[in-house]
Amino acid sequence: MPTPQPRRTPGPRGEPFAVLDPATGEAFDEAPDQRPDELDAIVDRAHDAWRDWRADPVARTTALFAAADAVEAAGADLAPLLTREQGKPLAESYAEIARTAARLRYFAELDPAPQPITDGRPVRTELRWRPLGPVAAIVPWNFPLQLASAKFAPALAAGNTMVLKPSPFTPLATRVLGSVLSAALPQDVLTIVTGREPLGARLASHPGIRHVTFTGSIATGRAVAKGAAASLARVTLELGGNDAAILLEDVEVERIADRLFWAAFRNCGQVCMAVKRVYAPARLYSQVVEALAERAKTVVVGPGIDPGTQLGPVSNAPQLDRVERCTAQALADGARAAAGGHRLEGPGYFFAPTILADAPSGSPVVTEEQFGPVLPVLPYGRLDEAVEAANGTGFGLGGSVWGTDLDRAEAVADRLECGTAWINHHAELSLAQPFAGIKDSGVGVAGGPWGFYGNLRPFVVHRPEEA
Repeated sequence: MPTPQPRRTPGPRGEPFAVLDPATGEAFDEAPDQRPDELDAIVDRAHDAWRDWRADPVARTTALFAAADAVEAAGADLAPLLTREQGKPLAESYAEIARTAARLRYFAELDPAPQPITDGRPVRTELRWRPLGPVAAIVPWNFPLQLASAKFAPALAAGNTMVLKPSPFTPLATRVLGSVLSAALPQDVLTIVTGREPLGARLASHPGIRHVTFTGSIATGRAVAKGAAASLARVTLELGGNDAAILLEDVEVERIADRLFWAAFRNCGQVCMAVKRVYAPARLYSQVVEALAERAKTVVVGPGIDPGTQLGPVSNAPQLDRVERCTAQALADGARAAAGGHRLEGPGYFFAPTILADAPSGSPVVTEEQFGPVLPVLPYGRLDEAVEAANGTGFGLGGSVWGTDLDRAEAVADRLECGTAWINHHAELSLAQPFAGIKDSGVGVAGGPWGFYGNLRPFVVHRPEEA
C-alpha cells in the first residue's frame, strides 16, 4: 500500500492557501484565505445591494437568464478547472455546468404571486411574499458548482442577495463562476468568499445574515444551526445520507446491474444520495455480488481529465483516509473484498472500486456514510428484515427498491423512512421536485417551488371592504 501523500502546512491567516489536484496530490494553484473580520463589510454591501435587487422582479428575471447564458458560454473554461480541483471526469464537469445554467433558468421563471384569503369576514385579505435579505450558503467539495447553484438560484430569484463560501478543497471553479455571473448580476448581489475556518462559522453566525443554507456533515450542520440560532436566522441543512437499495426476489440482476452500480459509484461514490448499501435476497446474493464486482473490476479509473476515464480519484486526502479506514475496518470485521479493497499504487488519491461481501451489519461501512467508491452488499432472508435494516440508521435522505412487480416495489418503497424513494433507479432528481431528508439527514427543503418559497417570508395585508 502506498505511503499517504504529505499534507501541505497552511500558511498564516490572510495568505493564499494551496489547492491540490486529487489526480496527483500536488498543488497546482491557490486561493485567497479571507479573514473572518472581512465579512462585516461584505454582508453590509450585500444588504445595500438587496434594496434595488428586491425591488424589480422583471430586472431580476432578465439578469438571471443572462447569467445562465454566461455560464453556458464559459463551460470550456469552467469544466477543466472543476475536474482539476475536484477529480471528476470531464464529462461530469460539463454536466454540472449545464445543470447550473438550467437551474438559473428554472428559478428565474417562478413567480411568487399574491394569494387572496377568503374566510367569510368583510375584509379583503391577501398573502404576499417578501424576500428575506442577505443569505449565506456554505457548499461542499463533491458538486461545487451544482450545489452552489442549488442555493443561489432560488435565493436570488426570490429577491435575496447572497454570500457564498465554497469548500477550501474546491474554491477555484466557484471563484471563476462568480466572475462569470458578475457580468450579468448587479454588484454585490452574489459574493464569493474563500478561506479556511473559522470563516464558515463566522458566516453562519453573522447577525446580518437572514438565512443559512448548508450542505455537508452532520457534525458541521449542527454547528451551523447553533451559530445561526444566535441571530434567529432560518436554516436549510442537507447533511448527507446512507441510502439503501433493496432488491426484491423478482429482480432481474443483469438487467439492473449497470444502473445499480453507477447509482453507487458516480462521482467516485461522493454523492450524498448515492446508494451506500445494497440488500439482496439470499437466493440472489452471490449473483448480485458477482455482477457488481465484475463492473468494479472493469471500470476505467484515472485522472478525470483523460477522455477514457469513467471513475476519477477520491477528491481529497482526508476523505481518502476515511474511505481507507472504513474499508480496512470492514475487512477486519470479516467482510470479503469481491473487488478492490485497497488504494491504487501511484500518485494521487485513487482507491480501487470496491464491492464488499459478508460485511457485518454493525460495521461502520454499513452504519455510517463512507462517501467513496466502496459498496457493501448484504443478504436478507425476509423482506421485513431488509426494510428494518434499511431504516435502521440515523440517516433518512433517500432509498430505492428494485424489482419487476412495480406495484409491490412501490408498496415497499412506501415503507422507507427517507425523503425520496425511487423504484428501479436512484439519485435522479428534476429541478421541479423537492429534495429533503429526515432524521439526521437534514432540515428544510431544497428544490422546486418548495425551495423557492423557503427563501421568502409571508406578508399578509388586511383591507376592509369599506372605509
